[in-house]
Amino acid sequence: MTYRKTVTLPVPPEDAFALVTRPERLRRWLTVSARLDLRAGGEWRWTVTPGNVAAGAVREVEPGRRLVLDWGWDQMPGDDGALGTVTITVEPADGGSTVTLVHEGLTAEQEASHAEGWDHFLDRLAVAGREGDAGPDDWAAAPDPIDEIIAGEAALAVLQHVLRQVGPDDATRPTPCSEFTVDELTEHLLDSLVSFGTMAGAELVRRDGTDLEDTVALLAADVLEAWRRRGLDGMAPSPFGEAPAPFLAGIVPVELLLHAWDYAQATGAVITVSDALVEYVTGLAEKLVPGARGRAFGDEVVAPVDADALTRLAAYSGRTPLALV
Repeated sequence: MTYRKTVTLPVPPEDAFALVTRPERLRRWLTVSARLDLRAGGEWRWTVTPGNVAAGAVREVEPGRRLVLDWGWDQMPGDDGALGTVTITVEPADGGSTVTLVHEGLTAEQEASHAEGWDHFLDRLAVAGREGDAGPDDWAAAPDPIDEIIAGEAALAVLQHVLRQVGPDDATRPTPCSEFTVDELTEHLLDSLVSFGTMAGAELVRRDGTDLEDTVALLAADVLEAWRRRGLDGMAPSPFGEAPAPFLAGIVPVELLLHAWDYAQATGAVITVSDALVEYVTGLAEKLVPGARGRAFGDEVVAPVDADALTRLAAYSGRTPLALV
């Protein structure tokens, strides 16, 4: 069976091709994180939604026009191994360009399930083509099932949307972490991500992205991929001694989600997060925060009576909304 759909975008073909091949563009409509070695034989890996990772090899590339991928799922429950070939073709059209996606080599059952997914994401591609960003994806908001790594991927999706709203003029703004401006918070977050990768057994380095969101996204994706490789079994090293791997992996979503709140408070950025994700991360924070008060976290403060779930989590971690400081 074969799935086929064409969408029309109000952008020139080179911009349309960037939307379907460049990781910083893929994150705006299709993926939480993306890695793509854009050459025949190169590897690609996309976290499409938290817990659902597609990966394979690049079969063909015609720059600016055509991309052919061997398609498979690494982490999708019930779909193991190769699942056909995806061909994406970009062509000029009046007022912009067309993008045609063809997914071949599926059974009838697989075609039905993949059609639902491709319809969803190609609708989001049309929005990204018009507006530059399709916005938060409902499919990424409240993953089920969920564990510490999947929660990290969901929290990263939240953080990335906030960071896209942060501009150079925000660099010196104060944050709810009183010792950090926005720029200093970014330095702290990047250093923390390197440390989180070390706990998973990876030696990671910071890479300069195209902007703040891209720089954080690249490193955070490396951390989460390292934890996926390592898994959640047994004990793992940390700066304060060995600890159960789930406990250490659980630090990642706590930090990503709390810092998303910090950036939003500092800059006025809109933050979109599900109560289900906050509830799960709060459970992780309840294991982490008490033993780290006075170091990584302050004393719990009283949340405003009308506080949402994330602001209550922030209050538990010792943070106060800037409007109340």
